Amino acid sequence: MSIRSEQLDSLDSHFNTIIDQDKYRGPYNGLLSAHAQFPEAAWLVLACDLPLMDDEGIRTLVDSRRTGKIATAFTTSRSDLPEPLAAIWEPAALEESIAYLVNAKSSCPRKFLINSETELLRATKDEWLINANSLQDYKEVHEKLKMS
Repeated sequence: MSIRSEQLDSLDSHFNTIIDQDKYRGPYNGLLSAHAQFPEAAWLVLACDLPLMDDEGIRTLVDSRRTGKIATAFTTSRSDLPEPLAAIWEPAALEESIAYLVNAKSSCPRKFLINSETELLRATKDEWLINANSLQDYKEVHEKLKMS
């Protein structure tokens, strides 16, 4: 689990954690902090604000992994845009991301994946990719969870 240093005391010690190095902005901070500690590892990345992702979604992602691509990422039925925080990032992708960030005007991992050889998976359930970032999002997700 990638966390900020100030979050460490709020977690049980049984969690495996990687402290963000604060070298990069946004989601790349956690991704590249993990890569720095384990540069040969591929990373299954799942954002904490995707509360409707389930075992079926994770299994689909793992079973569809294409190691010859930079990453394997979900898209929704509404868009063919990769979701970088519901993806498996290969080690080469993270190496290339470091070079990308040096020259890029944006630190957006989605833009990196759009311009790379990414295996795109249409999510069987769009709800897997619903972000809960606001009070309204929370209420919507809470209602969906109550109904399931």
